[in-house]
Amino acid sequence: MRKFLPVSSALILLGLFIFGCNSSYNSMQTSTPQAATVNTTISDPAACQVPNGEFAHVYVSITDVEASTNADAGSGDSSFVDLTPTLKAGAPQQVDLLGEANNQCFLASLGSTQEIQAGSYQQIRIMLAPDSSASSVPKNACGSYANCVVLSDGTVHDLALSSEAQTGLKIPSGQIAGGSFNVSSGQTEDLDIDFNTCSSIIQEGNGTFRLKPVLHAGEVSTTSTSINGTIVSSASGKPLVGGTVVVAAEQPDSTGVDRIVMSTAADPTTGGFVFCPLPAGSYDIVAVGVDGAGVAFSLGVETGVQPGETAGTIPLMESTMQATINGQITSQNSAMPPAATVADVQVSALQQATSSGPLVTIPLLPSQNLMSGAYATAPGSTCPTGTDCASYTLMVPGVWPNTGVYSSSGSRFTQATATPVTDTVDLQAEEPGSGGAPDCSTSEIKITTAAPTASGVAGGPLAVAPGQTTTAATAAFTGCQ
Repeated sequence: MRKFLPVSSALILLGLFIFGCNSSYNSMQTSTPQAATVNTTISDPAACQVPNGEFAHVYVSITDVEASTNADAGSGDSSFVDLTPTLKAGAPQQVDLLGEANNQCFLASLGSTQEIQAGSYQQIRIMLAPDSSASSVPKNACGSYANCVVLSDGTVHDLALSSEAQTGLKIPSGQIAGGSFNVSSGQTEDLDIDFNTCSSIIQEGNGTFRLKPVLHAGEVSTTSTSINGTIVSSASGKPLVGGTVVVAAEQPDSTGVDRIVMSTAADPTTGGFVFCPLPAGSYDIVAVGVDGAGVAFSLGVETGVQPGETAGTIPLMESTMQATINGQITSQNSAMPPAATVADVQVSALQQATSSGPLVTIPLLPSQNLMSGAYATAPGSTCPTGTDCASYTLMVPGVWPNTGVYSSSGSRFTQATATPVTDTVDLQAEEPGSGGAPDCSTSEIKITTAAPTASGVAGGPLAVAPGQTTTAATAAFTGCQ
């Protein structure tokens, strides 16, 4: 039996069976041959779980899951079909996103079967219960809250929602593998929804926690859609014993930047990892780590790995210490003159895998960044006039990645030697409480230069080095809601 290691995402699996037109089915049902049944389950704990991270539990209470063939459909649009009607009609089901998975990768079954029409589904929404309905949640582990986080010290904190309880957590077509989930008459399909727990929680200035969902979806098989491998030190050939290693499965977005689809913590003793289940496609496996003595390592990148294949051994190069990138985010609205306004911003560090290879996202080690890059701008004395702001800190490797291309006979890895080592800070703004809607006149900003000097001299490339701190140019979002 395979051992499934902690994964930094909860996976909701919607098994869609499309009934064919056969006599045994028609004798029992009168619906069209395009009807489908839906079974829903959830899976796998996160890399930000104790002892590596600060979270002991993250509980969400799910009231419904819907899908639409219309990518632009708004909440309540008639094109949405209900995938979990028994859940909607009954009590909310509370799931611990950091709970123990079974050996099929899933945390819990949402216990629903429903007929739907075959088609190309381009949007999915997940409904969560508000605190006002906490008393209706069976075996509620959150007390007076419907959704909550439990920290490593055992304290329970509300996980606040805004419009998500009414409009749902939205997964648009751009976050569905292949752009849509296609089901055809007479076929069986399984839909996986990846809830990236570690990147979905913001700790606000007053100490409260708020949900900022990071979600993906795609068709999977419930049997053999996994990628596994081992992370080691290139010098010793052994795992980073006693340390923390985070591994990400990434795919390029429409601009060619590798985005994290799923991430996991490698086993601290064996260095082993597994991603399960994964939608079909090609993935770049990206790992970063620090050993038990605090020694930092480079990224290890293996490109072109597909579900069902073994990534093998991915070596990380020793780098003594990590580098630090500091920066500031500002946000303002489109009024004349512009005024301060809040925004949710996901901050990531990117690094070039090779001179001609992909620009990959650097996984963040949870012990160094509790919120895994999720920030919210707010009023503050350090904000420029007419803006809300937030400051961020990213701990990243100070050397180039060690990169190889997947081969069934064993991958060869090479580390770039060019100097300086440069990074890109990528920032994506969302409307607070929108369930993931892009915000601001430009919703994504890429910072490739350092901040100007005190004398006003323009900053050079965003260069990083082991043990050194670099301040990035300010990311100024304008035209925000």
